[in-house]
Amino acid sequence: MDKRANFGSRLGIILATAGSAVGLGNVWRFPTMTGENGGAAFILIYIVCVLLLGVPCMLSEFIIGRRAQANTARAYSRLAGGSPWRFIGYFGVFTGFMIAGYYCVVSGWCLQYVYASVTGQLEGDPAYVTQYFDDFSTNPWKPVVWLVTFFLITHFVIVRGVEKGIEKASKLMMPLLFILLIVIAVASCLLPNAEKGISFLFSPDFSKVDSEVLLSALGQAFYSLSLGMGCLCTYASYFNRDTHLMKSSMQIVSIDTLIAILAGLMIFPAVFSVGGDVGAGPSLVFITLPNVFNQAFSSMPIVGHLIALLFYLLLSVAALTSLISLHEVSTAFFHEEFNLSRTKAASIVTTLCCIIGVFCSLSFYNTDISLLGMQLFELFDFTTGQIFLPLGGFLTSLFVGWYVPKSIIHDELTNQGTLRGRFFGIYLFCVRFVCPTCILLIFLHQLGVV
Repeated sequence: MDKRANFGSRLGIILATAGSAVGLGNVWRFPTMTGENGGAAFILIYIVCVLLLGVPCMLSEFIIGRRAQANTARAYSRLAGGSPWRFIGYFGVFTGFMIAGYYCVVSGWCLQYVYASVTGQLEGDPAYVTQYFDDFSTNPWKPVVWLVTFFLITHFVIVRGVEKGIEKASKLMMPLLFILLIVIAVASCLLPNAEKGISFLFSPDFSKVDSEVLLSALGQAFYSLSLGMGCLCTYASYFNRDTHLMKSSMQIVSIDTLIAILAGLMIFPAVFSVGGDVGAGPSLVFITLPNVFNQAFSSMPIVGHLIALLFYLLLSVAALTSLISLHEVSTAFFHEEFNLSRTKAASIVTTLCCIIGVFCSLSFYNTDISLLGMQLFELFDFTTGQIFLPLGGFLTSLFVGWYVPKSIIHDELTNQGTLRGRFFGIYLFCVRFVCPTCILLIFLHQLGVV
């Protein structure tokens, strides 16, 4: 087996892999889902879903990646032999590549809003802020400039390699992410009437819980942890053989959940302080929150500008950690499968994803840029998030639970017998029965069947 790059430290493993999971799904999608589904009750159900679904699925990808010590496509092939199961790996690489192609569009918006916060372009009444977003997102060239800029930053990190690029960047960005979250959360909680937002976040109302909330929590757990897109499998291939997979997965899940809850603590007190709509949906970040910052800090506009700047910087950092991992999935594939240098492989991925991103961005400007009756950006978002990810996770659970020999799973979970395998039976039951059932429910729910 060819010697591959590895993360240089345990801290690097945790921060890089947590950075892969942490992204706009935590800082944007989680508060949106929480606001739409009743607050604290949704969070409690989400945590249960993370433990029942997230940890076993994450461990499955870790087992495949570290065991094979190869990119996601080759990793599945090595464990599957000549069976059709090997195509799950190629499917994961393709999914990660497609997500990277449109994810950079929203990432570019985050950079634009950092710039707009610095230059004071977000000042104005609610109608102005709404029009600002509409004008920017439908502009033919401004979003393209920002998405290409964002991808070039990602490219710079990737070409430096695993330890000097990904790990080093993660050790810088993840602490920065926490600091920004805490600063903004504290400022938000000090606003008048902020206690209503805190109560919304931490006082569960189970009367609002129904099947829709349960399935939404399952879906968010899947989305938030970056399952099914090859990122975790690829990163696990850079783990050292003595890495404790169970402990690492619990630490990563804990960091991911903590950041999601801090994001809620950052957003909801501020929204409640001005009587905003906590269920504003996807417009929460780019339309609702600028209005919240303008109103909440109207007596201290300089503070409002600073909080807005820090918030969109936070969003950009979160987006970058995820895009780096998505880029690495495809880069590792081209690097190893076609014997290309890391620089050439990364350049191919950057170029192709930028082209996809440009067309997705232009679909906001020209609605005729569509496919299958959907705007191109919406099509990529729907097919990857609601079809490819659940399908990839479902197949991975079946592959590890029913095809991979139990001896391999036991060896990886116990580090060749040097660790106690107390949770082996529980893990195997979850990955064989609980995970496929949950993922199937998510899949059917997202397609509107249940």
